[in-house]
Amino acid sequence: MLLRYASDPEFLIMVIVAFVVAITIHEAAHALAATWLGDDIPRLQGRLTLNPMRHLDPLGTLMIAIASFGWGRPVLVNPYRLRFGVNRGMALVALAGPLSNVALALALTPITRQLLDSAPLLIGSTPDVLAAKGLLVAVQLNILLAVFNLLPIPPLDGFSILVGVSPQPMADRLNELRRYGPYLLIGVFLLLWLIPQGAIVITGPAQWVIELLLVP
Repeated sequence: MLLRYASDPEFLIMVIVAFVVAITIHEAAHALAATWLGDDIPRLQGRLTLNPMRHLDPLGTLMIAIASFGWGRPVLVNPYRLRFGVNRGMALVALAGPLSNVALALALTPITRQLLDSAPLLIGSTPDVLAAKGLLVAVQLNILLAVFNLLPIPPLDGFSILVGVSPQPMADRLNELRRYGPYLLIGVFLLLWLIPQGAIVITGPAQWVIELLLVP
């Protein structure tokens, strides 16, 4: 059920639009969670908004067009202002991002299924077919983004969630890995480039969720 994004300009536009929306929702959810938990930095920096220009990272946006994958500008949070403690508070802020993408995918699922029923082969350029393709891309990318961000690797959201549910001694040791986060993430991308089959760690769960949502 996962679409293969070829060098089709039509699909490229759909991917870019879907990513911009997904990243905007994702980062805004982080900002909303941090604000609810007691930190006013996201509000003061204008991140409590659905304006994409407040959330997009220039290089991350360029990579969307080049590689069909990108990232947004991280929301700055003061963990010492959060309720429920530093680690648990940051875990809740982190969890809000992937949950927002899953929520958006769920919201788009009913109309996507309805359009897929009327245009199951996705052939042609009629309004129904284009709408079905666009919504299918949006659902898939939101699920892929959620699954990817849940990987327990710094600086991804899954790592903060792992720290938040770990006993304090283990959480302290895990937090020491944050300084290596960018290098670990680059290492993951290089590993996936060298061993494409390793992407099953992401695409496997994503495929299962997407089929659960869209396949009758």
